Amino acid sequence: MSKAVSKQVEHRAVGIAFGAHALHDGYTDLIYVMLPVWQAEFGLGFAALGLLKTVFSGTMAGLQVPASMVAERFGAPIVLALGTALAGLGYCFACASSGIAILVVALFVGGLGASTQHPLASLLITRAFPGARSLKAIGAYNFAGDIGKMTVPALASLLLVVMPWRHALVLLGSVGVIAAVALFIFFPRLPAAAPARPKTAAGAGAGAHHFGFPLLLSIGVLDSATRMAFLTFLPFVLTAKGASLPTIGLALTLVFAGGAAGKLICAFIGARIGVIATVWLTEVTTAAGIVALLPLPLEPAMALLPVVGVALNGTSSVLYGSVPDMVDPSRHSRAFGIFYTGTIGAGAVSPALYGLLGDAVGVPAALIVVASLVLLTLPLSLALRPALAGAHSA
Repeated sequence: MSKAVSKQVEHRAVGIAFGAHALHDGYTDLIYVMLPVWQAEFGLGFAALGLLKTVFSGTMAGLQVPASMVAERFGAPIVLALGTALAGLGYCFACASSGIAILVVALFVGGLGASTQHPLASLLITRAFPGARSLKAIGAYNFAGDIGKMTVPALASLLLVVMPWRHALVLLGSVGVIAAVALFIFFPRLPAAAPARPKTAAGAGAGAHHFGFPLLLSIGVLDSATRMAFLTFLPFVLTAKGASLPTIGLALTLVFAGGAAGKLICAFIGARIGVIATVWLTEVTTAAGIVALLPLPLEPAMALLPVVGVALNGTSSVLYGSVPDMVDPSRHSRAFGIFYTGTIGAGAVSPALYGLLGDAVGVPAALIVVASLVLLTLPLSLALRPALAGAHSA
């Protein structure tokens, strides 16, 4: 493949993967804007609203592995394009709803479509940017998702000011259908996956590689659980310091902004100092930042939040970027599906589990437990070192 063609492939991969991530993550968070609208329109209670969010997120998380398996058979371009169209059509179908039943079906369709993006767009990036370059590329790809989380809900809020909600959703959902056509047409031709690595004789390197992916997934699960638990408890910590509702909103914005920057920054740090060192840097900073927030007055605590956000989200970029190193190239899409399912699932379950702990011991003590448990990633990362070293020397 010539250098010019290679650059063209890279540019197309960036456009497709980044655009798909921004749109799909935007659709995922669009539901937060719509929940109050649907509550007022259909008289739904909080349990029903929670069900709507669970249907979308649960479908998206649970079907990522099947989506990657379907892509292995029929190809990533068609599956990602169909998924993007379904994600948009789900919101279009919601416009026909007269109650919760049709909303549930519509959000199931949207979640089904959204399940294709993470494993397939991640696969596209790792194929287009192989080797050490994939770490930076995955970090930028993750950053694109945060851009979508900020822009699509903001656009929806503006549209709801000037038109009925059904018209706004048709407009936003139609973007997904149009984007699906563009994704299919412009999806780059990528080199085929390399053949599976030959089985080596039993030894330290082989054993380390065998357990590399489960160790990486375990670190990702702990990291994701910590992130969601912290965000669950943060408003209550700030309220105890005298924060008003607008201040709490600003605080969350500071964390999210720091997190978006952290995904990009830590990917470049990881490429320079290595995955293990970056995990130690981000997780120790996360634990220290959480503990430091507890005694601080409100103003210094607010100033610390962007730093906590960088560390809180920064680990994810180096973890996602290391997935290709832990499995054979022919299994990359399935590995990404498993990894995203595990981390998203942990993020969904952890607030409820840590919430029970908060009820039992109080928010400050629960946050200390959260900060302590995230440090379990440190010995796990040390155990991961031989697998990473073996992958990079292969």
